[in-house]
Amino acid sequence: MAKPIRIRELKKDIPKEAKALCETMLSDLEKAKRPVLEAVKCSLDNSFYSPKVGFLTPGEKVVKTELNVSSVQKMARTIFMLEVLLGNLKSGAVNTKRELYYISKGLVKSNNHYKPLDFDDQPESDSVIDFICDMLEVYREEMNCFANDRGGQTYSKNLVVTETLPDGTTAVVDVSGLGTTPFQPKNKPQQFRLKAKKGKIDFCLIVESEGTANTLVANGMHTRHNCIIMGAQGVPSNGVRGWCKTIQDQLKIPMYFYGDLDAYTLQNIFRTLKAGSAASLIRNSDFSAPEVRFLGVLPEDVKKYDLLCYSVNERDAAEARSLKKAKDALENDPFFQDKKNSDLADILHWLVKEKKRCEQQAVFSVDPKDPQILEKVIVEKIKKGSYV
Repeated sequence: MAKPIRIRELKKDIPKEAKALCETMLSDLEKAKRPVLEAVKCSLDNSFYSPKVGFLTPGEKVVKTELNVSSVQKMARTIFMLEVLLGNLKSGAVNTKRELYYISKGLVKSNNHYKPLDFDDQPESDSVIDFICDMLEVYREEMNCFANDRGGQTYSKNLVVTETLPDGTTAVVDVSGLGTTPFQPKNKPQQFRLKAKKGKIDFCLIVESEGTANTLVANGMHTRHNCIIMGAQGVPSNGVRGWCKTIQDQLKIPMYFYGDLDAYTLQNIFRTLKAGSAASLIRNSDFSAPEVRFLGVLPEDVKKYDLLCYSVNERDAAEARSLKKAKDALENDPFFQDKKNSDLADILHWLVKEKKRCEQQAVFSVDPKDPQILEKVIVEKIKKGSYV
């Protein structure tokens, strides 16, 4: 049976949809019916992967909240926070989740009727915001709620970025003129237009470790090669993911990810960058870069360069949990189960079998006297097609 592929609608009229939802709830109450709220179920068991699409998409499962004694607070909080968000849309105000938490606390403080809706801590209000976004199938940025995350630190001698500002004017940034200061875009990638100063940029290198990316830049890799170097800062934020998507779509250049050889990097970092995550199914279309390839460290690199590896200690809770998640991914994750990603699944199998991990910085041991050794290995791997 064909698996469903759902891509969210673009440019929704959020106030109109929110009003219709509230009117339906009110109508149900007037008819003595129990109102029901439905949201997309954002979890692995409702995730589907198609290589034609390139990222995880939601299935037909939904999370339903029907009015009853146990759910009345959740439903009331949902409408309460929805009103706050709609107020921001109307006025043009922008807030972070943390600020929205305190705004809600302030409203409760000023009106005793709101006291039953009070949040004990921020995770409670965050979950309501997430539920609203999943219910309306919109990004929180479309609700004028922005996280304090930015795109990866980016360096290039041949990249020009044009940003459209809120007032309609534009700002042009020549990344080559920033010296040792990186360009780090805020989490609104759709506002950027990219171009090369001359010709075409050859490739984009996304490095898991921001420190290692900075080392490559400090040693001059971006001056010797017509490329973009970006530090991904570990698990990629929405800002990093959206920025990579923008580079992929607008510049149409090869994109490579360089990071550790371990289960955590492959599942939590690379998979999220390439195909998105189960927790953000409605966002993956604009916040994933399906064309990015895993450059390394690869299992064959360990043997070829005689790299130092660490044995995974199954007595360590974190490492044992990582191995268990790798096994679960091979059995349940549609991304790793797809034939197109069989080479990536093979790496996970290798990690589970060998119980080893190799850090990206291990390449520096190949020739300790050569400060450009990592750059040379990366360029050699790109030229020889040694990536997955």
